[in-house]
Amino acid sequence: MRTKFLIPFAMFGLLWFSSCDSDTEGTGTAKMEVRMTDAPGDYEEVNVDIRSVQIHKEDTESESGWQTLDQINPGVYNLLDFANGKDTLLASANLPVGTISQIRLVLGDNNSLKLKNGSVVNLKTPSGQTSGLKLKLNAELVEDVTYVVLLDFDAAKSIVARGNGQYNLKPVVRTITQAIAGGIKGKVTPAEYKPGIYVISAQNDTIGGFANEAGDFLIKGIKAGTYTVKFYTENNEHNKTLKNVSISQDQIKDLGIVDLSHK
Repeated sequence: MRTKFLIPFAMFGLLWFSSCDSDTEGTGTAKMEVRMTDAPGDYEEVNVDIRSVQIHKEDTESESGWQTLDQINPGVYNLLDFANGKDTLLASANLPVGTISQIRLVLGDNNSLKLKNGSVVNLKTPSGQTSGLKLKLNAELVEDVTYVVLLDFDAAKSIVARGNGQYNLKPVVRTITQAIAGGIKGKVTPAEYKPGIYVISAQNDTIGGFANEAGDFLIKGIKAGTYTVKFYTENNEHNKTLKNVSISQDQIKDLGIVDLSHK
């Protein structure tokens, strides 16, 4: 949840806001989003039926090693809708840290091609891809960092004419993996102050969090940049501000112990 910065007038409202974004301990997981984009092709539409997205943590062909991402947006996608820098979210999940060796798209049967003359033909998928389209990934996931895997389709190369007006779908896809968001963590003292926490960008975009009963806090999903971090306590008696906090996109920055007894 993101919002314009407002100084909280009641701790109840602050805690409701912050509970959407904060964890108070390391999770042993990283968040992965799988997005799709496209290089343009000389067609009106290239429609691909995507049913599932799976990842494999071992560099083997063992079927038991495949894990389906639990937040999937299945459907028929026109690849040409995502040309020229556009993309769309296919799936996401929180995954155990470590290496992801492969990613697999499981395709349905509703694949089609609309030609420049307006006619629509079915796209046949080669029998060798009945188990899904497998792509090498080799991405290393770090705890609590957010990653995007971008599947860059080449629509022109993915369509193969068979003759007699028939076409095959043999997807040509480049994978790009990058960390897109890190975060902050630390510990406030005295813990009983239970502060709400705002991480504020130069544009006043804000992510909220809070400290737990032990004073620990962890706020994830923060893009790289320099931020002001504000700690708010009940009645504003022990508020504190940290300026120029630099956050990178591939790590969780440890602020250490934040003493709220002294401003």
